[in-house]
Order: sequence, then C-alpha cells, then structure tokens
Amino acid sequence: MQQSRLSKSRITSFRQCPKRLWLEVNRPKLTEVTAQMQAAFDTGHCVGEIAQRAYPDGILIAPDNNLARALADTRAALPLGKPLFEATFQNEGVLIRADLLLPVEDAWHMAEVKSTTGVKNYHHQDVATQVWVVQGQGLRIGAMSVRHIDRDFTLQTPGDFAGLLMDADVSEPVQDLLPGLPQIVQQARATLAGGEPAITTGPHCSDPFECPFQAYCVGQQAPGPEYPVTLLPGIRGKRIARELMAEGLLDLQQVQQDQLSDPQLQRIQIATATDIPYLDSAGARSVMSKWSWPRYFLDFETIAHAVPVWLGTHPYEAIPFQFSCHLQTEGGDLTHTGFLDLSGENPSRACALALLSAIGPVGAVVAYNASFERQCIRRLAGRLPDLAPVLLSIEQRLADLLPVVRNHYYHRDMRGSYSIKTVLPVLVPHLGYGDLGEVQDGNQAQLAYLEATAPGCDAQRRQVLASELEAYCRLDTLAMVELARALT
Repeated sequence: MQQSRLSKSRITSFRQCPKRLWLEVNRPKLTEVTAQMQAAFDTGHCVGEIAQRAYPDGILIAPDNNLARALADTRAALPLGKPLFEATFQNEGVLIRADLLLPVEDAWHMAEVKSTTGVKNYHHQDVATQVWVVQGQGLRIGAMSVRHIDRDFTLQTPGDFAGLLMDADVSEPVQDLLPGLPQIVQQARATLAGGEPAITTGPHCSDPFECPFQAYCVGQQAPGPEYPVTLLPGIRGKRIARELMAEGLLDLQQVQQDQLSDPQLQRIQIATATDIPYLDSAGARSVMSKWSWPRYFLDFETIAHAVPVWLGTHPYEAIPFQFSCHLQTEGGDLTHTGFLDLSGENPSRACALALLSAIGPVGAVVAYNASFERQCIRRLAGRLPDLAPVLLSIEQRLADLLPVVRNHYYHRDMRGSYSIKTVLPVLVPHLGYGDLGEVQDGNQAQLAYLEATAPGCDAQRRQVLASELEAYCRLDTLAMVELARALT
C-alpha cells in the first residue's frame, strides 16, 4: 500500500516543492483549485483527446481509474502491438499512466502530450519518470518525445486537428536524467515518511505550476516586514533584493538610498520609507501634452483558445471579443462606447467595425501598456485585409499611459507594482476593482467569456456575465481617464 503512494504527478510535485507532495498525500483537503487551474486541466484533457484521435486502432486502458484493472489491461494489450493510451505501469512503488505508448519496430515510442507550444524543462522530467518506470518493467523504449501544440497550425476545416500537434525528440535530456531517478524517488519517499516539511513560500510556488496550497502556506508563515525588499520590481530590482537579503536586509524601509543606484528603485525606497508619495505632475503633463485631442482611452479583452475553434485561427491566438472606449474632449466632456460579442462566433470583424465606429480619424488613442492593444489591432488588420489600412492608422496613434505612471508616480501601497489595479486605489481612491462582482481581472474575463459562450449557458446567466464583463472593461478605461487627470 505504501508503494502505491508515488506517481509521476506526485514526483513532479516533489520536484517543485517537497512540502507540496507531503500536503497532497497527507492533507489533500487543503487544496484550493482556482478556476484558472481548472481551465488549464480542461485544456490538457482536450489536447490529450485530440492526440488519441490520430490512432483509430489505439486502445484506451481502464479509464475508470481501477488500478488493478489498468495494470492487467496494459499487460494484456502489450502483445497486440497497437498504440496504447494511458498505459499503466508500476515499478518500485511508482505508478505512471503514459499518454501515448506507440509501437515502433521491436520497441516502443513514449510520447508525453502537452498543451504548451514548446518543450519545457519539467517536460523532460515527466518523460524521464515514465521511461524509468516502463524500462523497469522490461519494456524497450526506442524513442522519447514531447508531443506539443504547433503554434503555426491553422484550423482549415471544422473539427480537423490533423497537424495541431508536433513531436520534439527529448531522448538526450531524458537519458541524462534517468540515472538520478532512484535518488529522486528515495527522497520523495523520505519526505512522505516524515513530518510536514518546513518550507516557506517563494518563487517555487508558481514554477512550473501554481501550487494549490499557497493560501495554506502563506497563513502558516510568521509575518515579515510590511514592505519587504522583494517588492523591488523588475529583473534589476529582484537581483538587488537578493543581494540585500544576503546582507540581512529584509525591510525596504531600512535600506539606504545609496544602496540603490537605479533612480526608479530609489523613488520606490524613499516613498516607502517616508510614506510620502512621489508625484512629478510637471513631468507627466509634459509627456501627455503631446497627446492630441480628442483622446480615446481604449482597452481590449481577448480570448486565446489553445485548440482553435474558428476557421483561419491559430492556437493561443488572442482574439478580442470586447473593448471599452472612453472619448474625452479637450473641454473635459466624456462619453463611452463599448463592444461585447458573446455569440460564440469569431468576433474579429464585428469588433473591428465597432472599433472603427467608436474611434474618429484624429486624436490620441490611449492604452495602459499599449503593446497589448497594439498587437490586438495588428492582428485584426492581418485577419481583415479590407479594413487593414484604417485599423493600422489607429495603431499608429496609440499612446501609453503606463510609462507615464511608472516615471512620474509611486505610492508605497502599490508595493512595487504598476498594474492599473494597484495604482488606481491610491491615486484615485473613489474608484476600485473591489466593487465589481465576478469579473475583476483579465483572467476572470476570459473565464466569463468561456462560460457565456458554452452551449449549456442559459440566456439569464449569459446576461449576468455580459453585465459583469461590461462593468469590468468600462472601469478599465474610466480608470485611465481618472489616472491621467490625477497625474496632472
């Protein structure tokens, strides 16, 4: 019974954090699976099913999670020499279910199916665990690959996903990992045999996956400084934070200004230590004075299906299904235009036409982190050649509010973040995303879109989701208007 407690997924958890493995086995009720995590699981299952369709004669092993039956069915199926899905093996107490086990001459091809568009380091580790278990049971593995999504795939025929997946040979890195597997297994067993590991939270909590025990682990920790040095943003800030912690400096308020050579990081430290916000209104006015009137404050919401659902689209192609636009005149008048398509059809043309109707021929088009809006408009232009010239003319008028905030304002309660959701409450206290309902960020907007366009969503629920999406996106652009006003 003890030997069945390890599996490929649990070894993956152990590699990420021994405490995660221990909690999965001993305190599984502490798991908090977010809607985003569940959506990722669902995507993985969908891609796995598509991988199986390539082998009509393939055999699916015991989908009812009966371990004894799965092991027996696998043993019975191996002599048939057919592709196997979820082939189940156990070696030295480690259980694996292989995504694809394909016959090749006098050996087998082990293929791990992933919903990513490339191979990641942890994929090598997953395949190594599977190969180690299978080889331990006497099977010869002649090829090892990660079968992942080809980003260049284009959906040409509804339901035809031939070519969606491509193989990357991982034999060499996997072979390098195999000798270390027995030690990894031994360490994982030792973790399960002991008490709860004393491991604090850190970058490993989201690398390579979001850990479902983060809330529990955070609640366990003794409170640290209110403003730790880890709040310093960017690659440079994180490097300096590590150096400061190595010197025993954990509190940003205790750091000396001369320990930070970067002007932005100095501003953050001073504002944090003094509790006096940094505001350079003259500098902000100077930048924004170059933005012509009227001004269109624009924000898109997009959906990026891993498996394309609309003809002519690619995996993970971000397609806008919604936008909000606040038009501000030089005299201060403000009007709003919005677009939302929950029909489930490709929203590209309807979105582009609505955008051209909302934005006039002159005036700055203001976004927060304008690279996102720039890409949205360019993709629309690429998909709609007849509208491309006028769409690209809008793209040429984009102005970015984010660097204006980054260079001219900081409040210590932003805690190192320049996200509009952290800047708004401190610079414009009467507005905030906490007053919204189900949709308060971009991830929740995508989930709301998926639910609203699902076949089982009734009209009443779809209307509720539409209202939530409209309120959220409208606040995004109103927030920009008010931030620009407050800065100057």
